[in-house]
Amino acid sequence: MGIQRGRFITLEGGEGAGKSTQAQMLAEALRGQGIEVVVTREPGGSPRAEKIREAILSGLIAPLGPVAEAMMFTAARIDHLDKTIRPALKRGAFVVCDRFADSTRAYQGALGNIDPRLIRSLERIAIGADKPDLTIMVDVPAAVGMARAAQRGGAPDRFESEAPAFHEALRRSFLEIAASEPERCVVVNGAQAPEIVARDIWSAVQARLPVAGEAPKMILMPKSKPRRAAKSRAGGK
Repeated sequence: MGIQRGRFITLEGGEGAGKSTQAQMLAEALRGQGIEVVVTREPGGSPRAEKIREAILSGLIAPLGPVAEAMMFTAARIDHLDKTIRPALKRGAFVVCDRFADSTRAYQGALGNIDPRLIRSLERIAIGADKPDLTIMVDVPAAVGMARAAQRGGAPDRFESEAPAFHEALRRSFLEIAASEPERCVVVNGAQAPEIVARDIWSAVQARLPVAGEAPKMILMPKSKPRRAAKSRAGGK
């Protein structure tokens, strides 16, 4: 009997939703059950994909339009899957990814007015059969998320600098994706305290992807301080 394929969990949502923190907290909860976990992000997650990330977030690609951005995200995703995600799943690890293809749908698809057929084609090319087993949509009001993002300090990046209407529309796009694929997506209220959000996410994982052992009695915040450089910027954003 061969090694059982691991599980692929993605976290999605707008700016300041707390996805990066929740990805780390979920990983620690899973590790507490003796599960190997790989935490990764998009864009990025592999050396080549990280270089593409730098170009996108600097705004270098923006003048070329949303189609060019979507293709750059897809190129990064192909390398990310080949170098990081697929090898981990093959050896039976859980992969927890901060943003993935839903961000491309929301940022470049729904908000960039790209033909949905093109978005679907890019997904087929990049992802194939390796779709997420579970996607957690961490939902916060746009104003709350942007206030959190501002508190991180530093200059706003390519997407943080967009107008409030952009972020409101982005939130609606993620919720629409979740409503269209309820078998894959679970929405959690990200405006709650991080520990409560973590418990809600753990409940969703247990319901959809039961893991061995009991749920941890307490899921704590990571001890390390979050760094701005470590925040995620988009499976498609």
